[in-house]
Amino acid sequence: MLEEEYETRRQLPLHLRPQPEPETPFEWVIRPATEADLPDIREIYNHYVRNSTVTFDEKAIGLSELKRKFAHIQRLGMPYLVAVNPRGQILGYAYVYPWKEKAAYRYTVENSIYLGPASTGKGLGKALMEEMLVASKAAGIKEIIAVIADKGAEASIQMHKNFGFKEIGHMGKVGYKFDRWLGTVLMQKSLK
Repeated sequence: MLEEEYETRRQLPLHLRPQPEPETPFEWVIRPATEADLPDIREIYNHYVRNSTVTFDEKAIGLSELKRKFAHIQRLGMPYLVAVNPRGQILGYAYVYPWKEKAAYRYTVENSIYLGPASTGKGLGKALMEEMLVASKAAGIKEIIAVIADKGAEASIQMHKNFGFKEIGHMGKVGYKFDRWLGTVLMQKSLK
């Protein structure tokens, strides 16, 4: 008797074989960020600093710098959201920040959304964008600008288009990272 035939006949019937654990659904809750979330937010962001061109930052952000930025956003009453799984782990975050510091720009912001590497491609970016737009409108924001890398961020550009952002410009070769020149795509959405 061949070894393969013996192995085939020795197997238990399907209903008696151990079944793999069912895959855990990818679940999250979106809530306002707190200062306690900042170490996890920093880790997500610094992953992109080290490994991608979606941010033009080249040095990892420190916790004290992130705390200052977070406090500024809080003082302005602008949204800063996190998505957490049922165990409380931060999966991603979204916030808006003043487009420019001059007073005339006070109703215009730039948005940012970052997901943990294991959280991409599962609808979380879309959910954070939705919540961020609602919270931004509630905060009195009228215009949102997205500044997106022109290489390596095609999914972000498409998501912004899906939410009604219009391309308003392109700046070529304004950033230099990983030994190459990069540009940005500018997109805008009105919340009126």
